Amino acid sequence: MGSRNGSPVAAGPAEIFTDLRAEADRIRELLAREVPESDVEPPPEEAPAAHVARHAEEERARVLAAGARGLEKLAEGRDDEIGDDESFGLEAIVLLTGRPAILVQAGDFAPQEGEWAVLDGHREAIRESIARVGRVDVSGHLSLDWVGTGFLVGADVVMTNRHVAVEFARGDGTGWTFRPGLGAALDMAREFGQLPGAGGLTYAVTEVVGVHDEVDMALLRVAPAPGGQPLPTPLAVAADAPADLPGRQVYVVGHPAWDGRRNEPESMRRIFMDVYNVKRLQPGAANQLLPTGDRPGAAGQGGRGGNVMTHDCSTLGGNSGSPVFDLADHRVLGLHFGGRYGFGNYAVPLWTMPDDPLVGRADLNFV
Repeated sequence: MGSRNGSPVAAGPAEIFTDLRAEADRIRELLAREVPESDVEPPPEEAPAAHVARHAEEERARVLAAGARGLEKLAEGRDDEIGDDESFGLEAIVLLTGRPAILVQAGDFAPQEGEWAVLDGHREAIRESIARVGRVDVSGHLSLDWVGTGFLVGADVVMTNRHVAVEFARGDGTGWTFRPGLGAALDMAREFGQLPGAGGLTYAVTEVVGVHDEVDMALLRVAPAPGGQPLPTPLAVAADAPADLPGRQVYVVGHPAWDGRRNEPESMRRIFMDVYNVKRLQPGAANQLLPTGDRPGAAGQGGRGGNVMTHDCSTLGGNSGSPVFDLADHRVLGLHFGGRYGFGNYAVPLWTMPDDPLVGRADLNFV
């Protein structure tokens, strides 16, 4: 498969699926179960939308069928025969079934099949995680209306990335303040089909607690709007390293963003069906602790001790600042800050940070 620098996919199908032929058969079975289009014509006012939806379904089926052919070629060791359509189809299968980016609606997610049917058994705990993650919106910015993802880690403290916070905050050597004319808020309900700020679930950023000098981390203080809902209890942050990190099932909650500067617009449109910038659940696996020096462009972004945690959840730019949860106990293992196709995605391992001065000052909920 060719390199796609803006791809959300961090691992290839051979690394994710244990039986490539079985996955090809499952994809074809899924396509065979598709309900045929109705012969009944929609009302005139609904016809354009119906036509677009039908075209999207047909395109998705075509891409998945090409990917199934690619899986069979991989299984037979015929990698050099995989064409562009099959290459993209393989990537789509990884994203749609192996490492999906599942839409969140009403704080919940649709039942999953295959490997990720396991999520249903954790539904209540995952719903609690989802409710404590929001989109970092900005006001007064010349070109942006949101800048990343953040999550509640203290009674009134949110964690995000340094490169997210510097879009609206600045430091003077003694502390951090808002840039003149800019403000920020955390919208916990920025979901597909949901109006901005619906349900009183937007919290104003009232203070920049601090921006880390060495790690891609920022801590923000938030407060409810007058008459709005109180803040939920914070997420549990892992105070110790998980056992057997490689292969451990994890999930990210964040807001994948379309960015024409980095992503392939047509590819991303076909995979995400033009639905970006809203909350998604993105399951995957943790891989390893990687010394920062072994990662391209990694200066000043790992945890204390110079390590980063790698994972293969499907992410895009708007996932900056997302939490990486342990599916076993739903503690936050890492702070996602970036990724590179074919190498993996990267997170600050938070269990290395309890004695950090900035973290200690913010009184995070380490468990």
